[in-house]
Amino acid sequence: MVANTLDEVIEQLEHIIEDCISTGNSLGYFAVLYQKVTIRVKEKLGTGYFDDDSQMEQLDIAFANRYLEAYNQYKNKQLCSKSWQSTFVSSEQDKLIVLQHLLLGMNAHINFDLGIAAQITGKNNLLALKNDFIKINELLGELLDEVQQDLTKVWRWLRYPLKLAGNLDNLFVNFSMKIARNGAWAFALELALSSTNKSDIIAIRDQKIADITPMITKSRGMINLLLRVIRFSEKGDVATKIKRIRNKKFNPAN
Repeated sequence: MVANTLDEVIEQLEHIIEDCISTGNSLGYFAVLYQKVTIRVKEKLGTGYFDDDSQMEQLDIAFANRYLEAYNQYKNKQLCSKSWQSTFVSSEQDKLIVLQHLLLGMNAHINFDLGIAAQITGKNNLLALKNDFIKINELLGELLDEVQQDLTKVWRWLRYPLKLAGNLDNLFVNFSMKIARNGAWAFALELALSSTNKSDIIAIRDQKIADITPMITKSRGMINLLLRVIRFSEKGDVATKIKRIRNKKFNPAN
């Protein structure tokens, strides 16, 4: 079902989260992060944070609907974009750590969905959307950092391998919010300026983003060892970890 308001987006994400908790589905990790982003965007409306609240709300709704559509297609065994298909399939791997699951979702959503949503929302004047486009990425990056800090409060051993690994850009094959944001904006501009069939541009981009997935899920040497240590330190089942990320009510003894 298409969401028409931010409240509807938040509500649909809540349904996904609850379903993932009941089924122990790791797709709930990204759904929690994304719900936090949507709530944060809603809180920022009317505060002067965004240049254009109305346009920002339209962008966020269009952006969210692409994720919601892909999720429902996958759950109903229907064809979805290659970017999301590779993400959803990869998320079934038990060996991945929570942060890898989050980055998988961010890869598909930012690198693929965001450019399309921006081009559609700013079809009359895309350049006027750029500042708010950057701000939604900044909010996502801030919340990812918050989730990382929350995880270290629960699984205290997590802070040591993360400290050894350095920042997330180095840990996950130079995947960074800045790179993703710039690539998404360039993609939006390409779509806006193209006089040819946009579906061809989208198909090429879709495959390119799908090809990034193995760089997030597979690693060698020291990074692989660190990921294994982190995975070992993440105690609790999937449902427990989703609840901890969502509620911020941590009990390290569990």
